[in-house]
Amino acid sequence: MDLLHERLDLVTALARARSPERPGPDTSAGPVVRAWPGPSYALPQAAPGQPDLDRLLRLSLAASDGSGRLRPAPSAGGLHPVDAELVVGTGCPLPPGRYGYDPLRHRVHRIGQEPDGTLPGATVELSVTPRRTVSHYGHRAWPLMLLDTGHVAATLWLAARALDMAEPALRLDGLSEGPLAALHFTLPRRAGRDSQPEGASPPMDVPAPGELLARRSAAPPLTGTPSRDVLRTVLATAVRASTGELAWCAAVGEPQPELVESAPDGTLRRLAAGEARPTLAVWAAGQGWIADAGAVLLAYGCPADADAALIRRTHLRAGFAVHLAHLAAVRRGLAARPVGSWQQADLGAALGAPPGRDWIVHGLALGTTRPDEEKTS
Repeated sequence: MDLLHERLDLVTALARARSPERPGPDTSAGPVVRAWPGPSYALPQAAPGQPDLDRLLRLSLAASDGSGRLRPAPSAGGLHPVDAELVVGTGCPLPPGRYGYDPLRHRVHRIGQEPDGTLPGATVELSVTPRRTVSHYGHRAWPLMLLDTGHVAATLWLAARALDMAEPALRLDGLSEGPLAALHFTLPRRAGRDSQPEGASPPMDVPAPGELLARRSAAPPLTGTPSRDVLRTVLATAVRASTGELAWCAAVGEPQPELVESAPDGTLRRLAAGEARPTLAVWAAGQGWIADAGAVLLAYGCPADADAALIRRTHLRAGFAVHLAHLAAVRRGLAARPVGSWQQADLGAALGAPPGRDWIVHGLALGTTRPDEEKTS
């Protein structure tokens, strides 16, 4: 696909996804994972000084049951369109080469040689199978798949932290249509040091492996307003993770309905007064429960005239940042649920700014209640 065609296609797709047009009837989603060619192989145990690809993928991409729905990364409709390939260089448990990853069986398929110039370590490249998400969301699928990819990138990034690996090189620049994102993993951060044990209590910025596997999106209702201190921390997490690609605020109810944002001194300041949550419920595909959520974190930006690279970059970053904010919220006792589908959600225009500049890209509903957790996201 030439660049002009791809640009117009994604720009048009986003504009249509933001419109009030409703998706048509469901179609077949096809296989739950990509069918990689050739025999499959178990991931070997890592030797000292090698990145532990087995545990890395178990904590980030592996399915928890045969349906493929229960994975550490959330996905719109539990459809999981994101596929992963490993480009393996020297210094890894696997021989150098290109591999497709099967999350249902936690096995890999060798699909080719490593490209020239492959670095030591391993790169996980993320792409999507659109049919899975299109089957339910129709024309609303593309922004959701980009958000899903950002969430998957975050699970890999967090898994590396939990395993005390060096921080991976993260590519979420939006410049490539395929792969959409990539993370490069090298040697463990401290050779010879054991990974964080399952039952340990690590510092608040380092997750334990068990926390990543236990992640689920809480089922509505998510009521109860978070404290200002906790909300400030969760919002700051999202702001840092988005690296300036998006603006952030939070809609809160009690004791005084308003929109708040992070101030330069680290406190919360008022962005706008008034009750926003009922409007957000309408904009979020009519999900009425959002009107009663304790708070709703919002990422916004990506103007109507954004090109394909900016669309990809902002949505990938939004998914990545919401995932990190989700973990920060859960670790502080909140219930949380990502909200990815937004129609006519021109937040900037609603606040009196020029229309078409500041659209809601992603959200995270928060509450202090602890309802039964959703098991399919």
